[in-house]
Amino acid sequence: MSELTKGRRLFVLAICCMSLLIVSLDNTVLNVALPSMRRELNASISGLQWTIDAYLVVLASLLMLSGATADRVGRKRTFMVGLAVFTLGSLLCSLAPGLGWLVAARIVQAVGGSMLNPVAMSIITNVFTEPRERARAIGVWAGVVGISMAAGPMIGGLLVDSAGWRSIFWLNLPIGIAALALTACFVPESKADKARRPDPVGQLLMIVLLGSLTYGIIEAPRLGWTSPVILGCAAAAVIALVALPLYELRRAEPLIDPRFFRSAPFSGATVIAISGFAALGGFLFMNNLYLQDVRGMSALHAGLYMLPMAAMTGVFAPLSGRVVGSRGPRLPLQFAGVTMMASAVLFAVFDAETRTWLLFAAYVLFGMGFGAINAPITNTAVSGMPRSQAGVASAVASTSRQVGQALGVALIGALLTAGMSAPGASFVQASRPAYWVLAVCGALVLLLGTVTTRSSAEVSTREMVVSSR
Repeated sequence: MSELTKGRRLFVLAICCMSLLIVSLDNTVLNVALPSMRRELNASISGLQWTIDAYLVVLASLLMLSGATADRVGRKRTFMVGLAVFTLGSLLCSLAPGLGWLVAARIVQAVGGSMLNPVAMSIITNVFTEPRERARAIGVWAGVVGISMAAGPMIGGLLVDSAGWRSIFWLNLPIGIAALALTACFVPESKADKARRPDPVGQLLMIVLLGSLTYGIIEAPRLGWTSPVILGCAAAAVIALVALPLYELRRAEPLIDPRFFRSAPFSGATVIAISGFAALGGFLFMNNLYLQDVRGMSALHAGLYMLPMAAMTGVFAPLSGRVVGSRGPRLPLQFAGVTMMASAVLFAVFDAETRTWLLFAAYVLFGMGFGAINAPITNTAVSGMPRSQAGVASAVASTSRQVGQALGVALIGALLTAGMSAPGASFVQASRPAYWVLAVCGALVLLLGTVTTRSSAEVSTREMVVSSR
């Protein structure tokens, strides 16, 4: 790996970024298409939530398994399988005859997607071994999210308005096929020095935890928070949450070593990722519904309206990567927490939806914050970890993002559904509690970004690495 030329390393980075592009673009474009799907498929808000969260829950459940599998059987091989399955799932989504089939096809997509981002990040981590160069590469990687957010609303809106919502999944086909061919030709194979055994019990507990928690949150407004099904989901989630670390601590080669979380920066990055991406998931879900269903905009018009947010994400993501490389993760995380919290407060206190200039200001603030958050999360999660655990460490960071986004869509959708059920409630009134939740997410990013990036916190990472040997 270390013998690759600079040009070859950059080409490998570009190929890995293609996988991130199709996954990020798919999520961004899907949000723009939600109102169109709702009308054509006669779906409820909870049905729309499942088109997003069925994908995210399966993805989050399998990410760590995929990272560990890639470390064991080969990162290139796993990456190529992921590209093929994700592309196939995209084709099935475009052919889905109803909501149930669409959700099932999204699950196929998720199985493939679980083998892409964490494995690609592991490839990058092993190709870019010098810390400063690695931080810059991760900054470029994070910038792809900004590109997808900038291009997604416009491309998605144009496709939905001209060819219908099914066409949004066609985007993934040429990119996926090209990435598959280039990977076969140019990406070097790599494995961990010591292969770890599978952990089916830990994997099952992870699926039970995320699946029951998400199902309970999404379906509670319809079934009732005290219904036997919802209480059963809550009980299953609690049991899995307690049993998972207890079981993993007893294994010599766990799916994820709970000792990783003795590192304050690693634990902080995990919670920051959950908080930041919960805010993103809820923010996009609410605003796309508001612009199209309440203001009556077309998908393309709504996408153009959200362009200021996407543009700021595209600008601040690479800037954040450079700052992380030169000054560390604290400043970008503090900046992200303040701006995301301020954006949510504009909605919760000042009803930003009701005034266009204030709405744009909130979009700009949120885009700046989200752009700044991605690079420090990834860098903090993998820095200081043993290189043999690169796949698992990066998979934890990716899992945290997907868990956050899934919980954000589930919780914000549930709050919105409950608010809209009140007699005479408007969308703006119903969304206020949800925006307060997003403000809390921003506050958590600010607090943890300050506390867990101190030099004293980094000592815990070194101690964890020593104790885990």
